[in-house]
Amino acid sequence: MGEINDFLSLIDSYIGSSIWFPYVLLGTGLFFTIYLKFPQIRYFRFALRVVSGKYDKADNEGDTNHFQALTTALSGTVGTGNIAGVALAVHIGGPAAVFWMLMTAALGMCTKFVEVTLSHKYREKAEDGSMAGGPMYYMKNKLNMKWLAGIFAFATILSSFGTGSLPQINSISASLNATFGLNEMLVGGVLAVLLGLVIIGGIKRIAAVTSRLVPAMAFIYLVGALAVILYNYDNIIPSFISIFADLFTGSAATGGFLGASIAFAFNKGVGRGLFSNEAGQGSAPIAHAAAKANQPVSEGLVAILEPFIDTIFICTLTALVLLSSGVWTEKLQNKFDYVDMQILAESYTDKTGEGKIMLANHISEVATLPLFNGNLKVVDGVIQNDISIINARSLAEKVVVKRDLIPITEEIKIVNGKPNDTSLSFEGLSLVHSAPLTAEAFTRSYFGKYGQYIVSIGLLLFAFSTAISWSYYGGRAMTYLLGSKSVVYYRIVYVIAFFIASFADTTVIWTLSGITIALMTLPNLFGILMLRKDMKQTVADYWDKFKKDWPDESTPE
Repeated sequence: MGEINDFLSLIDSYIGSSIWFPYVLLGTGLFFTIYLKFPQIRYFRFALRVVSGKYDKADNEGDTNHFQALTTALSGTVGTGNIAGVALAVHIGGPAAVFWMLMTAALGMCTKFVEVTLSHKYREKAEDGSMAGGPMYYMKNKLNMKWLAGIFAFATILSSFGTGSLPQINSISASLNATFGLNEMLVGGVLAVLLGLVIIGGIKRIAAVTSRLVPAMAFIYLVGALAVILYNYDNIIPSFISIFADLFTGSAATGGFLGASIAFAFNKGVGRGLFSNEAGQGSAPIAHAAAKANQPVSEGLVAILEPFIDTIFICTLTALVLLSSGVWTEKLQNKFDYVDMQILAESYTDKTGEGKIMLANHISEVATLPLFNGNLKVVDGVIQNDISIINARSLAEKVVVKRDLIPITEEIKIVNGKPNDTSLSFEGLSLVHSAPLTAEAFTRSYFGKYGQYIVSIGLLLFAFSTAISWSYYGGRAMTYLLGSKSVVYYRIVYVIAFFIASFADTTVIWTLSGITIALMTLPNLFGILMLRKDMKQTVADYWDKFKKDWPDESTPE
């Protein structure tokens, strides 16, 4: 798995995790924000009126109403990115990463307005009678770039696994295993069956489920998060300060956290922000294309609300939970993932300034330390060699080596810092990330240890709803490429992959997710930039028509 992750990381380093990708994403959002004169601010209150159904007409063509389209799209974005993704960003980039997540959302509100409007404008009726839309349709019908539409549709299918299926069930099973001790394969099997029962009904059943699920899960999560933040009220202001204090200097080392550079905070903040709200990725427009709306802009206005709810509201809650509780700097007892673990050739300390710098440079790949090669002597689970182990970007302590839950006494072969025998488990104190970190943070509240149950339940609902929505996105892409009859085969593979990912390696799945996001985002950003004049004229035409249809209504224009 380590070799696979290294290969995927190499690919990702040239696209999603590259230096230029965040600039392209934020740059596009900034361009449209200025070009369209800050629509995410000017139209925000009006968007609330639109989503309430105030301007709906009975003869509008489509499969869902505005609210159902919004909740379906939200169910596709409110998922592991809000719980596990925020924790991963803070773990890697420190508090400053949160700022870049918020910036991505603020600009993403405009990007989503544009992509949803254009996708709705150029949607089609599929051969089965349902409405089919998304970036691939404006690429084909307006740009006349069928080749680009094909690339986007193929990338959407890949991303339905890399974003919507694999990381979602992986986070669910890991969280339920850590909290309730449930077998990961059993969790995956049960949820895979439920997933299949929901998605077989198509967009109408999906919309019916998500329109009830999204408000319920948001309320549960809000109560749990506020219980942590208010319990640690002394840390609320320091938490806000930490988000901005290290913005241009990088996050300093504190506790078990060895520090993070500006580049790490920026890259991971933008990357996790995109994973959370998907603005610019082109996924949400596929759900919104099914909405009943007489004007494409009205659906684009509804989409403005998504990044605000998903990232600015829910992700900020998670960030404040992590920062105010302080768990992101604490070493906790955990079982090490082989991908996250490295055995160093010598012994190091994080108790001195010099030691912290050496270790920080190593995990940031500025100046790497030599890895151990040879045999480790282990007695009653305790390593006898004078070495150090890095796990989850921190120096591990009190490490015990086990096989089948029993501490071993033997010599084990290590090659390039990794054990050859994958049946061994390494356990000890180190930083943790993703869902387990958020779960631990939720225990530092008025609910005590029961707080982790809120994360597990919230993650179950969030991630499961995301998997539901992404099955629809992938199905629409299959419809575009191979026709409606191909969707049933896609759904079968989707459910099987969903099950397998429940017990696969976490880090590999997150790396794969980063690649598939970038493969969707880049063609979509190119397309909407090409249609910038079309977008501006479409908005102008909308307000002209609105003033004629609703002369007594005030407008933000």
